[in-house]
Amino acid sequence: MMTKFTVSAGEMDAIALGGAFLGTGGGGDPHIGKLMAKAAIAEHGPVDVIDVGDVSDDALCVPVAMMGAPTVMVEKLPRGDEANEALRQLETFLGRKADALICIEAGGLNSTIPFAVAAATGLPLVDGDGMGRAFPELQMVSFTMHGIAATPMVIADEKGNSSVINTISNQWTERIARAQTVEMGGAALVALYPMSGAQMKKGILRNTLSFVREVGETIEAERKAHRNPVEALTARLGGRRLFTGRVVDIERRTTGGFARGKATLKGMDADVGHTFSVEFQNEFLIARDDAGNTLATTPDLICALDADGGLPVTTEQLRFGLAVSFVGVPSDPQWRTEAGLGLVGPGYFGYDQAFVPVESIEAVT
Repeated sequence: MMTKFTVSAGEMDAIALGGAFLGTGGGGDPHIGKLMAKAAIAEHGPVDVIDVGDVSDDALCVPVAMMGAPTVMVEKLPRGDEANEALRQLETFLGRKADALICIEAGGLNSTIPFAVAAATGLPLVDGDGMGRAFPELQMVSFTMHGIAATPMVIADEKGNSSVINTISNQWTERIARAQTVEMGGAALVALYPMSGAQMKKGILRNTLSFVREVGETIEAERKAHRNPVEALTARLGGRRLFTGRVVDIERRTTGGFARGKATLKGMDADVGHTFSVEFQNEFLIARDDAGNTLATTPDLICALDADGGLPVTTEQLRFGLAVSFVGVPSDPQWRTEAGLGLVGPGYFGYDQAFVPVESIEAVT
């Protein structure tokens, strides 16, 4: 398998930034994963990223990820080898070694932990992922739309507990693994969706690691030039600024293995005189104005940047008084299909409205 590009410890800064932005508020704290990846790369050497097309059809490809509530991961730090252990146990169960690793999502911690595992194992990472953003539940991946099973799956915690899960559907994988995650303290590391190279080529969203790095480099360059990255990112991603506001109320609770809540923001700058809200389940799901108009909704990306410093803001970082700029970005076309909306559309999350592409929604005036 030919190397597309190599990632050193220093390049993890841009990848963590890009993942945090594209993670739509979720995917876990990128700082923790970045430190884990940097430490692993410093000890074992840089990580090779390979193109989807260079993976052989009979290769075994495995995503590794964190599962649980991002709010928990801020206080319950991983021991460091749980993801490696989950991968080892899955390989034992399958009776063969993995040939390549995959990021399950383009988001925060889950954009960086696979680099730590890749460095420690010497395995390459495939340039792609299963979401093109972050979603809160295990079945919410492009692999599900292509008939790829989430199990056998291994889940492991920092105490040394682990289990192998086999289920009848990817939705059942989510239910059973979520219950175990809650019992493990609200966060755990997983290896799942073992697939052949041929399956991976059909199911993966391609070139997203390259894209994550590019987004992170854009944020770094804009901040270095003392500019807020909002304008550059919206132009690069074909999105639009939704609103800028200061958090005046935040409701957040960790329940059922998720961080759920709602933030209310008072408009600033061009949005003075308006009030806005964003609701989340790990990730931002829907943004509305004070007239009840929807500004953006899942599966399109609702991304947040600190209005002052220009750094990505995750749902667990939202706090009273924080000034935030929200950006809406079109999702991968697969998520806008009937099958995609069935998995991650507003109806799945209980919102009584049809999906409307973010680029066709009129901005607040």
